[in-house]
Amino acid sequence: MQKYPDLDPIASLIASRQSGHTRLMVAIAGAPASGKSTLSERLHHHLGGDEAGVAIVPMDGFHFDDTILAARNHLARKGAPHTFDVGGFARCLTALRRDDDDIYVPVFDRNLELSRGSARCISQKQRIILIEGNYLLLDQAPWNGLSSLFDLTLFLDVPIKVLEKRLIKRWRTYGFDDETATRRALDNDIPNARTVQSHSRLADHTIKTDTLKGTEG
Repeated sequence: MQKYPDLDPIASLIASRQSGHTRLMVAIAGAPASGKSTLSERLHHHLGGDEAGVAIVPMDGFHFDDTILAARNHLARKGAPHTFDVGGFARCLTALRRDDDDIYVPVFDRNLELSRGSARCISQKQRIILIEGNYLLLDQAPWNGLSSLFDLTLFLDVPIKVLEKRLIKRWRTYGFDDETATRRALDNDIPNARTVQSHSRLADHTIKTDTLKGTEG
């Protein structure tokens, strides 16, 4: 049986930060395969989903396109901090914080390995915004400029060995053989994971898990 974080304490934290009609911005950060996407989806459902005014904004929608990464010789490091459009991400979050119109955000398609622009609408009716991504709490420029945009920060703390197993399994599910899956995980994903774990600011709430089972994302 898979082990997931208890959502009730997290929901209580979110409720404690809500104030009037002001939109609440919740950052959910963690290393690759720490469980951010799964936690965000489960929390979205737990809080009532779209009908209750809850939305998810994934950081992964702001990957630079492969053509840009190839031109900069960064394609092999896709997923590292410098391979994201942090400025565009910041402008999107600022617009969400300003809360004066519907906002359309990009969503990363793992099957196509590219971002689909304006793929999700965040309407003004959605008052709790769950923002999930690896580098939301990274204490390095330009990522550290995002800190003022979050009302509540959560961090998923997962041991490196657990992340290794999850990441290798992930690449296998995309059709790669064991050798290629292991190389992709250890040469790029794990260095990114170490960056997240070593250089992220302390979150308001840390969720620890040391099981080999559980969430991925």
